[in-house]
Amino acid sequence: MGEFGSCGGMFTNTAAILVLFILLVIITKTFMY
Repeated sequence: MGEFGSCGGMFTNTAAILVLFILLVIITKTFMY
C-alpha cells in the first residue's frame, strides 16, 4: 500500500501540473482574442 500511495501521489502531482498548464493556455488565449 505504501508503494501504491507514493505512485498515486506522483500521478496526482503530474495531473495537477497538467491542469495548471491547460488553464494557463486557456487564460493566454482568452487575453489574446
